[in-house]
Amino acid sequence: MSEYYSRRNLDFLLKEVFDLESLLKLDDYKKHDLDGVKMILDAAGQLADKEMRPFNQEMDRQDPQLEGGKVKVHPQIRKLLKKFGEGGWISANANEEVGGQQLPILVSSCAQFIFGAANYSASVYPFLTAGAARLIEEHGSEQLKNTYVPKLYSGAWQGTMAMTEPDAGSSLSDVRTSAEPLDDNGTVYSIQGQKIFISAGDHDAVGNVVHLMLARIKGAPEGTKGLSLFVVPQKRFTEDDQVVMNDVTTTGLYHKMGYKAAPIVHLSFGEKKRCFGYLIGKANEGLSYMFQMMNEARIGVGLSAASIGSAAYYASLNYAKERPQGRKPDEKDPASPQINIIEHSDVRRMLFFQKAIVEGSLSLLLQCAHYADMAKAGKEEIKEIYRLTLDLLTPVAKSYPSEMGILSTSAAIQILGGAGYCKDFPLEQYFREMRIHTIHEGTTGIHGIDLLGRKIIMGGGIAFRAFTEEVSKTIKKVKLEVLELSKYGEKLNDALFRLQNITMKLSTIAMKEKKEVFLMDATLYLELFGVVAIGWQWLLQAIPCQIAVNENRGDEFYNGKLHTMRYYFEYELPKTEAIIARLNSSDRLLLEIDSKDIL
Repeated sequence: MSEYYSRRNLDFLLKEVFDLESLLKLDDYKKHDLDGVKMILDAAGQLADKEMRPFNQEMDRQDPQLEGGKVKVHPQIRKLLKKFGEGGWISANANEEVGGQQLPILVSSCAQFIFGAANYSASVYPFLTAGAARLIEEHGSEQLKNTYVPKLYSGAWQGTMAMTEPDAGSSLSDVRTSAEPLDDNGTVYSIQGQKIFISAGDHDAVGNVVHLMLARIKGAPEGTKGLSLFVVPQKRFTEDDQVVMNDVTTTGLYHKMGYKAAPIVHLSFGEKKRCFGYLIGKANEGLSYMFQMMNEARIGVGLSAASIGSAAYYASLNYAKERPQGRKPDEKDPASPQINIIEHSDVRRMLFFQKAIVEGSLSLLLQCAHYADMAKAGKEEIKEIYRLTLDLLTPVAKSYPSEMGILSTSAAIQILGGAGYCKDFPLEQYFREMRIHTIHEGTTGIHGIDLLGRKIIMGGGIAFRAFTEEVSKTIKKVKLEVLELSKYGEKLNDALFRLQNITMKLSTIAMKEKKEVFLMDATLYLELFGVVAIGWQWLLQAIPCQIAVNENRGDEFYNGKLHTMRYYFEYELPKTEAIIARLNSSDRLLLEIDSKDIL
């Protein structure tokens, strides 16, 4: 077993839960087979073990520095990006026509999980670049594709997503970066403005940084309807193919509590009015294009949170197995030998809690990856329902691992006690790195509003119905085929029924009241949805485990899964009752009090 993730668990999820073999029969993926996937994940593990994991702590303690207007990062980043490019990791999901591996998203997500567990900060660089390259590949002109995509996929250039501004934050309606046309074709623009909190927005490990930027063309409508998407490189090519600086200035470097190996910068564009941007797609439709990269990034944030949680779990598990302290409550002889702390029930509770959160979250994230594969490569008549269901689950898959990952990693620290609070052990770094995930790519509150205010009702509620049908299908399978799990199926069915009822009630409120009443507790609704969704994933995982036990193929792995499923249904799923009680309440405290009364 690895020190920071379980390869057995990845293989289990791929083969026994999500039926990778069937996925590989689709036309887009038929060049791959199970043996090839094994080799790919073996290679991912070797890259993580040799080039990422050994530098994790060092990168955390050697912050990037802004020197002479340029961000200096750990020298291993340059070497790593080159290996990611040469190994095809950045272009893993791209079509073969552009040099990609055309790998299922389900498989590449497993590789990304391994990389994030080994060294989260370092794993972000290629992930951002891949998203930028895919967006240009899908929506950019042939010239933009030819100029930028090969360099991005090779790891020679960095890609970023540049949206947030000093006075706008997450409110994209208030984006003020301007774009003014410089040619008659409306493809080249003069860009002026500022962007903040741009991950990997400037660094010396690549030859160029390519920003995908939202800006407002002069005269465009106010709000998000007037936003366009541009490629804005740090360095650009002149008409005679000379490389020149593109009037992009790094004005500041943010100093973070964690996630330190990847710089987050404040950028200024067009101070000398010599910053050129190149329009992607149609004017004023930039946000619709950017949502492709944003939604991929949201799933990626959830995957990163799960990966950090995995590393923290295994660190605390190994410690608990080796650390002697105390005796069982009934042991009265102080001269008797101490027991390892894993024998104490409360330590076991914290270990089960972590395993339930991490492996439940990973399962939901791979469920989303499977939906993404089906939406991309499945039969035409089913693609849309998979896309809608993926859209519905995206805020859940982003937020649940992020929010619960904080608690999970905190439990890992608690197991180590005082040692966990010290830099001599890795847990304090994991805790610091985990904290950004509830903020990255939209705060939890924003995703609660997105789920309840938009995703539940989209398509006339078709995605929500599809989700409940999927959960019901799992419950029915347990009832008919795996009777040992039937009582857990009943518990999940009850929670699902309650979720459906409260959804209907809130939808009724939405038709009668102001939006702020309907959305007041959207974050709690998101939490409720997440608890039910993870319960579904644990029941889904329990089915092949129980079957293996029934067929005398059971081992410690399957037994551990079944024990963790039992833990989740006994300790986590009951939390839905308290959340539903609050959502059913008519008390509108958060809306009725005066702001001055919050002291």
